[in-house]
Amino acid sequence: MKKLHLKNILSLGIIIALSSCSQLDINENPNAATEATITPDLVLTQAIASTASNIVSYHSYGAFLVGYQLPGGGIGGYGDTYTYNITSNTNVGLWNNVFNNLRDYQFIINYAQKSPEYKFFGDIARIFKVFNYQLLVDAYGDVPYTEALQGDNNLAPKFDDDAVVYQALVTELDAIIADIKQYKGDLNYRSLSKKTDPVFAGNLDNWIKFANNLKLRLLVRARGTSIDSFVQSAFSKFSTDGFLIDDVLVDPGYQATATQNPLFATFHSSTAGSISTAANYYVPSKYLFTFYDGRKITDEKRGKLTFRNFPNTSIGQLGDEVNNPNSDDYVWYVGTGSADALGVLKGRTAGLPIFLASETYFLLAEAALYGHELSGSASANFEKGILASFTYLEKNATNALATGQVPANDAANYKTENSTNYLVNYALATTTAQRLEAIITQKYIALNFFHGHEAWNEFRRTGYPKIVNGSQVATETFASVQSGSPRTDKLPIRNLYPQTEINLNANVPKLTNGFSDPIFWDIN
Repeated sequence: MKKLHLKNILSLGIIIALSSCSQLDINENPNAATEATITPDLVLTQAIASTASNIVSYHSYGAFLVGYQLPGGGIGGYGDTYTYNITSNTNVGLWNNVFNNLRDYQFIINYAQKSPEYKFFGDIARIFKVFNYQLLVDAYGDVPYTEALQGDNNLAPKFDDDAVVYQALVTELDAIIADIKQYKGDLNYRSLSKKTDPVFAGNLDNWIKFANNLKLRLLVRARGTSIDSFVQSAFSKFSTDGFLIDDVLVDPGYQATATQNPLFATFHSSTAGSISTAANYYVPSKYLFTFYDGRKITDEKRGKLTFRNFPNTSIGQLGDEVNNPNSDDYVWYVGTGSADALGVLKGRTAGLPIFLASETYFLLAEAALYGHELSGSASANFEKGILASFTYLEKNATNALATGQVPANDAANYKTENSTNYLVNYALATTTAQRLEAIITQKYIALNFFHGHEAWNEFRRTGYPKIVNGSQVATETFASVQSGSPRTDKLPIRNLYPQTEINLNANVPKLTNGFSDPIFWDIN
């Protein structure tokens, strides 16, 4: 794997010069004496900011696959996106950027092992190591884990089985939680602040709860697979500290005139005001719109908070180069002014969500559906998940409710408008399959625009929201009309390893296409 070269470290907009060298490789030797110039105080904030940026890339990758976005009319250069011609040169940033990010976290972990006063910096880095490894496994399957991130000590690490990595990640989270609980409050260790911890500003209780969230996501996804016995046992061993039921935001100090929120930069405009490619090229799918415009679900409020000019937003179908409309500039909604900058794009300085409260509630709902009532019933968490989705969209850039917004009333109206629809009224879902469909469908709506990769993962795992296999009717499927997939659903199921990795590591699994060799949890 490639090494990470740091020319300098950017922390909250301040460039910190690195010794007398113009270039430093912090992975050249994990035991080398880089501590004199590079410490976790300087690395952690930027590492977390890099994770946030990578999440935007993962979202965009998933968004094309699950119907959240597609190129509008007159836009060329997307042939492989339409045909699903996945090769070893497709989506290479998903692999390379995450491994670069992991090397930063490993540097912090190694440093904390040798300098114990940085224990809590190391624990947070370990949590984000788990977070990033799940991204990789869900996209690629088998990955280097036990022999990875060793720099020159091992340039060709073995690839570990994806299910085994999942188990290791769960075990690691349990160990991290135990470690933080044992030592929090101990003044012998450096504390974290807003400057060094752009997520929870050093609140270790929140880090424990967030670790529980990540464990929950891993276990829910792995339930019913080849490691189900491990999963069932792990469900009974959750920390009693509970789950974080707030939106988890990264906010390293985004600035309107410098380093802005990367979601805004990708889907709206540069700090100079130039429209972004996505804002100029992309439109939502007709399939997605059926969950807003009444064909499957009526949801005018979230429709207006998600799409500009709803319900008259331009929409299309992936691969339909003849009939797709030109994109409306700035398809996604953003409020105007600091007081009401609500919706999906809250502004250049807003924190970036990496784990939404709505997702946590829907995970708890699914866990309860299958006998693990960790924090309330399935139906109660289902309702809270819908409310949390409205609540996030109705917050402004400072993460407070925007003027005039009442999420509880809007969620209640949503349920009233769809009172006969089991996808909204959970009481009408009478079978386990219908209840799971309702949970995943609502998660699909809540994740729209934020975490397309998670929606894609959940579709591959559960088959929800439903599509009509083989159909080319735009409201029945998000599959491309130019699909080259031999599968009945006409979709791909995985990424291929980057060619650069194949060239350097003989241990890379041999794969030929993106239509076979599913991730271990993809049992559909």
